[in-house]
Amino acid sequence: MGYTEHMSITVEKVVSDALELPPSVRAFVAEKLIESLDVQEAPRLSAKWKTKLRRRCAEVDRGAVSLHAADAVFKKAYASLA
Repeated sequence: MGYTEHMSITVEKVVSDALELPPSVRAFVAEKLIESLDVQEAPRLSAKWKTKLRRRCAEVDRGAVSLHAADAVFKKAYASLA
């Protein structure tokens, strides 16, 4: 098996394993992966923002807040600007 095939299998395994994690853990992993892509010009999230994001994610996971479709939110926001 060549390097490319091995890498593909490894990536598929990582993704498959990650998708089996609980939503809050997947969100944490996703955050870390996205942070790793940030260019140096982009500021890092402050500890205060990270705390707020984790709290909000926990609220979503518990069903303590209601979510709205992005299309509807943007439509309302654009309408308020007109």
